Amino acid sequence: MAVKQLKLIYPTSILALVLLAFNAQAQIQLNGIFEQGALVRGSVPAGSVVKLNGEEVAVTPQGQFAIGFEREAKAEQMLEVVYPSGLTELKPLSIATKEYKIDRITGISKKIMKPNPVAQERAAKDSKQTRAARNTFSEQTSFMQDFIWPVTGRISGVYGSQRVYNGKPGNPHYGVDVARPTGTVVVSPADGVITLSEPDMFYSGGTMIIDHGYGINSTFLHLSKLYVKEGDVVTQGQQLAEIGATGRATGPHLDWRLNWYQMRLDPVTVVPPMTEVLAAETAAKNK
Repeated sequence: MAVKQLKLIYPTSILALVLLAFNAQAQIQLNGIFEQGALVRGSVPAGSVVKLNGEEVAVTPQGQFAIGFEREAKAEQMLEVVYPSGLTELKPLSIATKEYKIDRITGISKKIMKPNPVAQERAAKDSKQTRAARNTFSEQTSFMQDFIWPVTGRISGVYGSQRVYNGKPGNPHYGVDVARPTGTVVVSPADGVITLSEPDMFYSGGTMIIDHGYGINSTFLHLSKLYVKEGDVVTQGQQLAEIGATGRATGPHLDWRLNWYQMRLDPVTVVPPMTEVLAAETAAKNK
């Protein structure tokens, strides 16, 4: 018995929309880990408008952009792209939740745990400075580079961990700590411009902030020596500073922080795993 072939007939306008939708799927490119604390970079056709949860995201003239998911980011998010043609695509994003580590630190001096009014005023001034630097917007596209570790070594502190100082819970830790001796050289993880270079802040000691463009910036804390000043243009791998134990630190290490404007993100989401980098360094030495 002959089987009749069935044909689905669409009005021309509907068929065009279906084809445009399939085409749009291939036009959104996202690079990153979809989890709490992550920075994700993406690209869309030039001239597109991008929104995350209804808030417009800055897009480069070439269609590149960055989005971030904070420490307690909701699991379900929505990315919206309006293409130059007028077609709008909604792309649901599922963000993995994380369990955070508790770190207990003792030996913090009373004057740091309970700073006097003069110290509090100084800390408030420092906070205002760093906030202004992190709020910098520039049109450089260094944020799209493959970032490198500013220093390699043992990771002694992780992003999102809840720290307890002398038995008293503090704010979550928003950086990754790499333990190395005082004087170890710190290099730039990507190209950028120095927006803050202060040798002595109350909590963070020697502090430096690099603007990588479109709201993405790196912050280095507890530095003992700074090689560059505010306004300097730096390149990936350039020597910037030396590790120290300045400010509120119990030992020499680099505290590297990554921000999308004021949103605090996890630097490890933009670099290769430290174990792989150290293994590669060892292999190179043994050649």
